[in-house]
Amino acid sequence: MREIQALEISKAVMELVRRANFSLRPDVLFALRQAYRREKNIRAKKILQALLDNAAYALKENLAICQDTGLPVVFVQIGQDLKIKGDLKLAINKGIAQGYKKYALRNSIVSDPLTRGKPKFAPGIIHIDLVRGDKIKFTLLPKGFGCENKSQLKMFLPTVNIREIKAFIVEVVKNAGPDACPPYVVGIGIGGTADYAGLLAKKALLRPINYQRSAMSKLERELLNKINRLNIGPMGLGGKATALAVNIETYSTHIAGLPVSVNISCHALRSATEIL
Repeated sequence: MREIQALEISKAVMELVRRANFSLRPDVLFALRQAYRREKNIRAKKILQALLDNAAYALKENLAICQDTGLPVVFVQIGQDLKIKGDLKLAINKGIAQGYKKYALRNSIVSDPLTRGKPKFAPGIIHIDLVRGDKIKFTLLPKGFGCENKSQLKMFLPTVNIREIKAFIVEVVKNAGPDACPPYVVGIGIGGTADYAGLLAKKALLRPINYQRSAMSKLERELLNKINRLNIGPMGLGGKATALAVNIETYSTHIAGLPVSVNISCHALRSATEIL
């Protein structure tokens, strides 16, 4: 059985902190460039160019793409034939804290959600799945709360018409308006339980912006068209690009329920992956 040390995990997570916060994902950059080419609204076009310039400058100068460096969400896939020597969660949170401190990123995490207290660099949110093999895969998603605060969940009856589900999703984006820094990537989770639908919605943000890879591609395209007709546009000042993409993930659910969760990401959809 292959073995990995906790120290190696901390170092890998620390590096993911840098990559995720300093460089925009290639698929998101491509989508922004496509939106810029399609845009006719002069003001919206200038904003899209500013977003592209910001991403390029952040990468060149090793600076955070956004001042809100988020609450780090870490997705972990552990091979069942891998032995971890040490405390996995402790190693991940140590890597987060070291990375955020080393790269001068904002300490945005409070220990108690009610009494708040002094902000810290950790802990993050950790989701763990067991898979085949002897590798371990980490994906770090720094989730800013301007967009996270716009998340919504609705527990539909299973007899609901699909039109009502579409209307709910579009309305969530409409209510987010300019507040969550469009153009958005909209993650949608359908099925499971209330909590699992929320997790699916967040996992949907990790999927590359590529409709050919999704069984829900037709519905994703339809929702994207509806959302972009809202004319919210980049930073809420009008234009075609209210959203860059809609990604949907689904899972089995109970016969009596139909949970639908919407998780919005701002234009700075940042994530990075490492396999050890």
